[in-house]
Amino acid sequence: MKYVALLTNLSEDVARYETMSPEEAAAARAKEMPKWESAMAELGPYIREGKELDLPSTAKTVQVRDGKTVVSDGPFAETKEQVGGYFLLECDNLDQAIGLATKIPVAEYGSVELRPIVEH
Repeated sequence: MKYVALLTNLSEDVARYETMSPEEAAAARAKEMPKWESAMAELGPYIREGKELDLPSTAKTVQVRDGKTVVSDGPFAETKEQVGGYFLLECDNLDQAIGLATKIPVAEYGSVELRPIVEH
């Protein structure tokens, strides 16, 4: 089965990151990378695709209402968490997907939402 793992960060963590200088952001990223490299070594055989998303402040939300297109800045929903990336996992079952999700570093301070891919 294929699952999408949506990686989310707390909104306040995203806001803090956005206010960092380039040097502070690079240092924060460098501090996190060993955890991610370790996780990728274990998750690698199950990941079919994965990408980091740009900051929520770069997002545009598009809606069509009564035939009119409305484009808004940022994510549409006001939430405590913001999607920061995703992995497409191929697993034997949900239990395996959950086990893999626990190894993704963002699960320690944000969350990993798993959704089965609907195959038609």
